[in-house]
Amino acid sequence: MASPVTTDAPATAPAPAAPLPEVRKLGGRIGAVLTGVRLGGDLAPETVAAVRAAILEHKVVFFRDQGHLDEDSHEAFAQVLGTPVAHPTVPSADGRYALGIDSDHGARANQWHTDVTFVPAYPAFSILRAVTIPPYGGNTLWANTATAYTGLPEPLRVLADSLRAVHSNDYDYAALRPDALPEALAQYREVFTAVKFRTEHPVVRVHPETGERNLLLGNFVQKIAGLTGQDSRVLFDLFQSHIERPENTVRWQWQVGDVAIWDNRATQHYGTDDSDDHVRTLRRVTVDGDVPVGPDGRASVLLEPSEVPEPAFGPASGAGGAA
Repeated sequence: MASPVTTDAPATAPAPAAPLPEVRKLGGRIGAVLTGVRLGGDLAPETVAAVRAAILEHKVVFFRDQGHLDEDSHEAFAQVLGTPVAHPTVPSADGRYALGIDSDHGARANQWHTDVTFVPAYPAFSILRAVTIPPYGGNTLWANTATAYTGLPEPLRVLADSLRAVHSNDYDYAALRPDALPEALAQYREVFTAVKFRTEHPVVRVHPETGERNLLLGNFVQKIAGLTGQDSRVLFDLFQSHIERPENTVRWQWQVGDVAIWDNRATQHYGTDDSDDHVRTLRRVTVDGDVPVGPDGRASVLLEPSEVPEPAFGPASGAGGAA
């Protein structure tokens, strides 16, 4: 009797490995350029994990040559990092999540800040895409608020751990920017503060993913809780000056098609107003965050209004877990 004939099943070629970014540090404390990745909503999970890990480690990462992104693919990429959210007060540029940062609308935010800290669960990540870049100027700086904290002398770290601060979108814009264009003042009064928010945050936030302690300050701080105006300002200036120290910062010179992604829980940033009347247009999509917790375990608290209003599109940014 003839032996049964056996045939080997055709070998299945292994799936090609997902591209992982190459990482080049820009500074010892903050910033890296990532190459080898085409951003979009179709990235493989291992690529997304590598990008996310780079953001957490370097605080802000930069991609060149991402000119294929438009409003839809920008938003689709944001969705692989989390839940996109609209700005609590400013209408989006596309009716969904893309915030327009346009020089012709007075958007030259030359102040150190963390995005949207006047609500409790402010964004975890911000993704900024360059559309139109001036021939000179218009750079953006970022600061590492974790190394700013670890660089404090121990007595100041102990003091910072015990403090809380009230953040608000209702501040003296004209005093901070006496030469602001009329349209910038109008946008601030009529749009940015259409709903006035006040939120009490710990001055030191424990990062929910890395466990690092970060100084949570910036230009939305109205006062240090429990202190008089002068004492509050002195303490604010003291801690804020450590954030702004040059060794904690990185500066990026934009090109059309660039994308910057930063951990908004561990950084501040500053857009320089030095490009005269030239057009500068960027689009920002943010990914929702969670409510900060201080070293003592106390969470941030929304003071005003009683709840974060629903935006025109999508979930309310910063509403998660508001007390």
